[in-house]
Amino acid sequence: MTGDDIGSLIYLVLLGAVLFVWYIVQSRAGLGRTLQQAAAWGLIFLGTIAAVGLWGDIRQDVMPSQSVIAEDGRVELPQAPDGHYYVTLEVNGTPVRFMVDTGASGTVLTRRDAERAGLAEDDLVYYSEAMTANGPVRTAPVRLDSVALGPFVDANVPAYVNEGEMAQSLLGMSYLQRFDRLEITRGQLVLER
Repeated sequence: MTGDDIGSLIYLVLLGAVLFVWYIVQSRAGLGRTLQQAAAWGLIFLGTIAAVGLWGDIRQDVMPSQSVIAEDGRVELPQAPDGHYYVTLEVNGTPVRFMVDTGASGTVLTRRDAERAGLAEDDLVYYSEAMTANGPVRTAPVRLDSVALGPFVDANVPAYVNEGEMAQSLLGMSYLQRFDRLEITRGQLVLER
């Protein structure tokens, strides 16, 4: 819990205490009923706080995740609620989450993901350019020592690091073409080798 979270919690507790005291003062005649209602609202308040605090864990359990069926040489990626497909690859031994982008010719890493995968910012030279929906951006061509998706391990994979701000790394056709089959069926993206 961060300092901002603790401050927000203290604020909410104080606000709740003030509302509780006001409610008790306003309804002194039916104190038993007032306490019952206050207890019910308190439980609702605590339940809401618990749900917000546990949302990340709940979402991971409810959302379907990628499945790798090694013996069939197949990977199945479920469609996310936003309509895109996401996959986690091991890039140089580091898990990196990508949005699958069949419209992108190259695989593009965010600067943060590139740094996590061992590509030092000082070693990157942004001399190439890519066209995006927001216009041109400078990119640094790189070679990834290893890229693994389940049992599929590829070495010396070409990619780019985007100099601009990007919310998510993109998995483009330069990597996807390594698969024999790419199919979207029944809300799943299926990759086969």
